[in-house]
Amino acid sequence: MSNPLFNNQVAIVTGAGQGIGFEIAKQLATNGACIILNDADHELAAQAAKTIRGLGGECIAFAGDASQSEVIDGMVEEAVRCFGKLTISVANAGITLFGDFFEYPKENLQKVLEVNLMGSFLLTQAAARQMRLQKSGGRILLMSSVVGHQSHQFLGAYAMSKAGLEMLAKNLVLELSPHGITINAVAPGATLTERTLTTDPTYPKTWSAITPMGRPAICEDIANAALFLLSPHSGHITGQSLIVDGGWTSVSPLPDLSNMDV
Repeated sequence: MSNPLFNNQVAIVTGAGQGIGFEIAKQLATNGACIILNDADHELAAQAAKTIRGLGGECIAFAGDASQSEVIDGMVEEAVRCFGKLTISVANAGITLFGDFFEYPKENLQKVLEVNLMGSFLLTQAAARQMRLQKSGGRILLMSSVVGHQSHQFLGAYAMSKAGLEMLAKNLVLELSPHGITINAVAPGATLTERTLTTDPTYPKTWSAITPMGRPAICEDIANAALFLLSPHSGHITGQSLIVDGGWTSVSPLPDLSNMDV
């Protein structure tokens, strides 16, 4: 372990088979936490957990749709059964479905809201209930986006869901603080992940050109911010949203979407 900052902590991280979620889970584990690693893809979840164990971390794969209450309840139960408690929850699972507002299908809207909002709400609720029962506090993190702050073409439904998560973090301060539970959100900007690189080979060049810091984020940039908000160093920070975007929201130029199939 590089630093036992999270010794005796037990975390659930959803959508963690790859990308930002995986990096958060990995950093938590290599800093001492025990992890329940979730992904909808069984193979991705199993491989990610194996990789973390190979680095010396404690990590159990728990595959399933993180918007479904039975999966959420199962993850909390697994954390308690295997590690005796739950102290950290990271609602990272999410889905992005681009589309022209005028033609946006109802089924796409329902899926975005189900995964991004309902899944995050239900995980937060289940985790907070367990933390309240334990009477020892906890940390909850929601994963928002810069488009919860600034307009981005073809992302109306997604942006609405991410802005909603930030309001959830702010609102729940009243109910969670008496139990020693903090809740915050991280809002990543353009980030190099397996998904973004696969879906758009020009992604690094495009976002390097319009990001003030001259490059999009890497997963470590987002995970570093997440770990601060989950750590003992942030004990008096709650109800906040931290933007990690290399300055993009200060200027907000849009990428060229003329060739996108929406």
